[in-house]
Amino acid sequence: MTVPGSTHAVVAGAGIAGVMTALYLRRRGCRVTLVDRWEPGHPRASSSDYNRILRSIHGADEMYTRWVREARLRWMELEQELGIELYNECGALILAEEGHSTWEEVTIPTFDKLGVPYVKIEPDELPVRFPQFDFRKVAFGLFEPEAGMVLAHKAVTETFKLFLREGGTFHLGRVTTDEAEKPLLDGKPLAADLVVLCCGSWLTYLFRQTLGPILDVVRQDIVYTSTPEGDRSFDADQMPCFVDHGYGAYGIPSIYGWGVKAAIAWHATDIDLDDEDRVVDQSAIARSRQYWAYRFPRLANEIVVDQKACHISITPDTHFIIDFHPRHDNVLIVGGCSGHLFKHGPMLGDYVAGVGLREWGTAPRFKIGPRSSMSLGESPSGR
Repeated sequence: MTVPGSTHAVVAGAGIAGVMTALYLRRRGCRVTLVDRWEPGHPRASSSDYNRILRSIHGADEMYTRWVREARLRWMELEQELGIELYNECGALILAEEGHSTWEEVTIPTFDKLGVPYVKIEPDELPVRFPQFDFRKVAFGLFEPEAGMVLAHKAVTETFKLFLREGGTFHLGRVTTDEAEKPLLDGKPLAADLVVLCCGSWLTYLFRQTLGPILDVVRQDIVYTSTPEGDRSFDADQMPCFVDHGYGAYGIPSIYGWGVKAAIAWHATDIDLDDEDRVVDQSAIARSRQYWAYRFPRLANEIVVDQKACHISITPDTHFIIDFHPRHDNVLIVGGCSGHLFKHGPMLGDYVAGVGLREWGTAPRFKIGPRSSMSLGESPSGR
């Protein structure tokens, strides 16, 4: 085990994985430098946007389900510590499609075993409980009352400020790698006892040899629609977050007047992370309008009020990557968010800090190595 007090750790990437890892390393007594090319919370990152869904549902996967249950409590504790809102418990509604409900079905015994509160709602009851939706082609709904949204941008920036207050340091600079995939900081060898790379989609640029076979980057365009004038039924105190597997969509109710968020299943489109404008494709807006008309008739004629062009690093099995580089034993790679990492933030940061300091080994699911896609009955993400 590494002795924390004598350890200098450098964490590259100041998204949610990076700021949480840096905070938990600092709380273990390490001297920690957090590095990013831009200020934490910048809109180029995977961790950008206003909010993220926090929901326990991960199919039959007990580990991620347990992690979310604990992460929820830690988000609440962080709220109390900082005295600001970071988490809104508006609930989450998972819509199981007729003839395509394997993931939701295998979730039920997992929730029963782990004691996760939920309600299975039959089709005739759904419109009574949630009149905002049109429930065509829905076999049943799973409502998780102890779910909601993490205020993502605020979570990143406020955790970063907390890290600085607790003695961490920040360096505005660029981490790259040489031909052997050894990290460089501003073009010079990065000297530290522990180097943690939490660089999101940029990991595909840094570790082409090591991660090339198991990590892809895809676009995810996010569109926000206005709510009807004088109608508060789409606000977070009256409407839950939702995951709509039949349509390949998910979304978040309006909060602070931001509008209703909708994201249609990502499309495998290449994105130049450094030079491409963060502009939503017009086809994504058209798909979003089509979805609102289908699932939320009262939003059909509302205007687009905001949009975010995001990117997601995804592994074949949608498990994260948390493992040391096969040739550099002080270089820990953290990524492969696969669209479901943010909500785990506090748990992930604590876990990564423990792996980095050799308090425990990484779980087999997180190791660098061959991976393959999973069936819906096995998948933690439902994809």
